[in-house]
Amino acid sequence: MIDLWYKNAVIYCLDVETFMDANGDGIGDFRGLADRLDHIEGLGATAIWLNPFYPTPNRDNGYDITDFYGIDPRSGNAGDFVGFARAAADRGLKVIVDLVVNHCSIDHPWFQSARSDPDSPYRDWFVWSEEKPEDITDGIIFPGVQEAVWTWDEQAGAWYLHRFYEHQADFNIANPAVREEILKIMGYWLELGVWGFRIDAVPFLVEYKGLEEEPDRDPLLLLSEMRDFLSWRRAGAIMLAEANITRDKAPEYFGGREFGTDERMHLILDFPLNQALFLALARSQAAPIVEALGSRPKEAPDQAQWATFLRNHDELSLDKLSEAERQEVFDAFGPDEEMQLYGRGLRRRLAPMLGDIDRVALAQSLLFALPGTPVMWYGDEIGQGEDLSLSERNAVRTPMQWADEHRAGFSRADCDPVRPLVEDGPFGFHETSVAAQRGRPGSLLTRVQQLVRCRRACPEIGWGDTAVIDGLPEAVLGLVSSWRGSRVLTLHNLSDEAVTCAPKIEGASHLVALLGGPDEATGDPLAPGDEIALPGHGYRWFRIDGERA
Repeated sequence: MIDLWYKNAVIYCLDVETFMDANGDGIGDFRGLADRLDHIEGLGATAIWLNPFYPTPNRDNGYDITDFYGIDPRSGNAGDFVGFARAAADRGLKVIVDLVVNHCSIDHPWFQSARSDPDSPYRDWFVWSEEKPEDITDGIIFPGVQEAVWTWDEQAGAWYLHRFYEHQADFNIANPAVREEILKIMGYWLELGVWGFRIDAVPFLVEYKGLEEEPDRDPLLLLSEMRDFLSWRRAGAIMLAEANITRDKAPEYFGGREFGTDERMHLILDFPLNQALFLALARSQAAPIVEALGSRPKEAPDQAQWATFLRNHDELSLDKLSEAERQEVFDAFGPDEEMQLYGRGLRRRLAPMLGDIDRVALAQSLLFALPGTPVMWYGDEIGQGEDLSLSERNAVRTPMQWADEHRAGFSRADCDPVRPLVEDGPFGFHETSVAAQRGRPGSLLTRVQQLVRCRRACPEIGWGDTAVIDGLPEAVLGLVSSWRGSRVLTLHNLSDEAVTCAPKIEGASHLVALLGGPDEATGDPLAPGDEIALPGHGYRWFRIDGERA
């Protein structure tokens, strides 16, 4: 029987270098992470997704890699990684690592060999053009920061393709040797105990941009080959796609008999839903979320799953919204130019954006109530702050705020930490930290812990079908998730004003309260048709008793 553990998983994403420093050099490491697994376990997460921790010049937060089989010495060594992975396994936590194989650093030995000799065995591992391409700015990913997608290399005497920064040369996946190397990299980390990969920049990984002649081979076949390899090497291991794609492209990425292809991705991060969620919060209306849920493909393989999220290590992209809708979100959550990035997104943390603690908790409740696998960003469980003085996306990558003490409890070093700590204001470590919130009734951390426990106790949301309840006030999102005859009802009030509603649920005899806001008592079961009160930014979770769905 296939293990579909990810259907009811809660994934916690972190960057090793900003999570916990054990050796006192101001940089987070695997020993420090292992020492803080109690926090992740106590939160209720079931899997950890690690941002890149490989050797790197670190020009792009570790996404510019010089050795796909190594550990950045600042974070430790292979023994430290294995020690962490074993400690995580002992706690029942599965480890997922970033697989960044669209490109590598130009400092990588492969690229150094390729640029130095046209007869190098690595020359064809990258995409070259001896003539200047017609439009070197076509397809820029980082407008305002990135100047081109082609750069002239004097040593090579040719132009090389880079969909991202010029120090990140794209691989040529038309080359069978490159595809074979990708599988070798996956196999290596599987042997070290990882349970899967978050695959970076999938749409750019599976394209033949820049080649003089495109091979007679569907580039998406690479995803099929990766899935097959994964299945043979470690049953139960998964692939999570970072793919900010339109809905019509999803079948190509999920694959499966329903779509006439081999099975491919297990999970895809749902960017359209994420953007709609923030539009809904800006408008205090549920309609954008309802529309985004309705736009998901109706058919998908049984093993496929969407991954839901609020924030991550990148900007909050709003590229799938119309210009007017994007401006609404900008006005609500990032009106200052320094808060915006690339003309399409916000470089802000969740809590400073939303402000009110009840609104932040509401967003967290939505994360766990929406159908799919929830993915959390470290620090958002306490409402950690941001540092807009840092460049680009680094504003949301500041060290974890453990306590109101030296270096926020992140490091005992006297030197400056890897990035500045957020000190000032209500979201700085003097006022917002794990220690200040742990075990305190009504704190954001306590509320998130309750939500995680409730979500894990409601497999209907991850495994089943979810329907939207019609006829509710425009600010209220009502969802019923059904699986194997059991049903769960969640209600969310996106406005700051109290509302009442009486959701109509066919076949319900009564509603048993599972979870509510911090000031709501869970009393006797409610009968069908009873009015349910939701305070401003309030949420309620119920189990539906009655006839089998």
